Amino acid sequence: MSGHNVWTHKGTFLLAAVGSAVGLGNLWRFPYLTGENGGGAFILVYALTIFAVGIPILIAEIMLGRTSRQSPIMGMRHLTRTHQTSRAWESIGWLGAASAFLILSFYSVVAGWSLHYTWQMLTGSLAGADAATIGAGFESLLASPGLMTLYHTLFIILSALIVGMGIHKGIEGGLRIIMPALFVILLVVLGYSIVNGDIGAAAEFLFTFNMADLSLEGWLEAMGQSFFTLSLGMGAIMAYGAYMPSDVSLTRTAFAVAFVDTAVALVAGLAIFALVFGAGLETGQGPGLMFVTIPLAFAEMPFGSLIGGIFFILVLGAAISSSISLIEPVAAFLVERFDMTRPQAVAIMTLGSWALGLLTVVSFNVWSEGTIFHALFGRSAFDFVELLTNIFMPLGGLLIALFAGWALTQSEVAKELGGSPAWFSVWRFLVRFIAPAAVAFVFLRTLPQVDGYLLPTVGALIIVLGVALSRHLLVKQPPAA
Repeated sequence: MSGHNVWTHKGTFLLAAVGSAVGLGNLWRFPYLTGENGGGAFILVYALTIFAVGIPILIAEIMLGRTSRQSPIMGMRHLTRTHQTSRAWESIGWLGAASAFLILSFYSVVAGWSLHYTWQMLTGSLAGADAATIGAGFESLLASPGLMTLYHTLFIILSALIVGMGIHKGIEGGLRIIMPALFVILLVVLGYSIVNGDIGAAAEFLFTFNMADLSLEGWLEAMGQSFFTLSLGMGAIMAYGAYMPSDVSLTRTAFAVAFVDTAVALVAGLAIFALVFGAGLETGQGPGLMFVTIPLAFAEMPFGSLIGGIFFILVLGAAISSSISLIEPVAAFLVERFDMTRPQAVAIMTLGSWALGLLTVVSFNVWSEGTIFHALFGRSAFDFVELLTNIFMPLGGLLIALFAGWALTQSEVAKELGGSPAWFSVWRFLVRFIAPAAVAFVFLRTLPQVDGYLLPTVGALIIVLGVALSRHLLVKQPPAA
C-alpha cells in the first residue's frame, strides 16, 4: 500500500477507532446494563474483560490490518500466503465483511430514527408532550414503513457520501470534525443534566458497588459488552489499521481506544439517567429509553426542545461515525479486488445493505409478528439478521485471536507490537488462551437462540472451522512457487 493510503495524522486512527466503537450501544445499552447488574461491580468485571479480552484482540486486529496494508479480505489472503498458513484463515476477512454488511443494514434503520427525533425536538413538536403522546408517536413511526424507509435512505446516503469522498478527504476529514464535536455536545448535555436533572441518583444507579446484583448472566453481559463495544470481528478495525502509520504504538493506541470508549459510555450514562431520574421516569431498555423516555424527559424541562435536539444530533453523529466504519471493509475490498473507483465500490456496498435493511423496516410493521417470515424462521427478519451478526462477530474475533497468537510468526509479532518482552509475553498469553476462551463463551451464548434447521447449519460451520483449525494450527503450508 502506497504512502498516500496512510492516515495523514498519527492521532487519526484513534479518532477512527473510537468513532467506530462509540455508537448507539454506548448511549443506552452500556449504562442500562451497568445499572441493572450491580453498578460498580459490573464496571469492574467489564474493565477486567476489556483488559483480558477486548484489548488483546483489538491489538491483534489492528496488527493484521497494519501488517497487510489491505482490506480485511485481501489482507488475510496476503497474510496466509506470506506466513505459509492454511487458506482457511481467510475466513476471518470474509466473516468481518459479512458482519459489517449485515450490521449496516439494520443499524442504518435504527439510526435513521435519530433524524426523526432531531427534527421533532428542534421544531418544538414534543414540547410539553405527555408520556402517552410521545409513546404513540414512536409507535406511529414504527408503523410507517414509508417514513422509516425515508430515514433509512437519508442516513445511509449521508454515510456513503463521507466514505465515497476517500480516505483523507472523506473519512479522515469527517472524523476530525465529527468526533471533537461529539465530545463537546456530550459535555454540554452532561452540564444541562447536572443543572436540571438528578445527577446524584444517576451516579448511585451507575456506580454503587453491589456484587450481589451481579448474576452469572451479568458476568456474561459484561464479557459480551467488552467485546462488542470495541467493534471487534467486523472488519472495521482491521480496515482502519491498514491506514495506520508504522511508528504509532499498537498497545498505547488500543488502551486509549478502550479508555475513551468506556469514558464516553459512562458520561453518556450519567447525563441520560440524570435526566430520567430528574423527571421521575422509569429506566427503560433499548429503543424505549432512547426514543420515548429521553424525549419525555426533555419535554418537561426548560429549553428541553433545544437541548433535546442537540442530544439527538449527538446520537446521529455517533451513529454516522460507526456506520462509515461499517462501509469501509467491503468498499476497500471492491476497490482492491475489482479495480473499482471508490464511489462505485461505496455505492454497491451501501445499495446492497440498504436493500437488506428494508427487511428490518418491514419487521416492525408489514412483516411483524404472526406474518410469513415469523412462520418460516420463528423470528422477525430484524432478529434473524441480528442473530447472524451475533454469530459472525464472535467467531471472527475468536479466529483473529487464534491466528495472531498461533499462526503468525511470533518474532514478527513481537517486532510489530513493540514494548517490553514482558508485555509481549502477557499479550501472547492473553490472546492465545484467555481471550479465545472468553469469546467462545460469548459465542456459545448465542447458540441457544438458534433453533429449527438453523442449528445444523451453525453446527456444521463450527465443525468445519474446528477441523480446519486443528489441522492447520501447527502445520505450515509449503511456500508458493
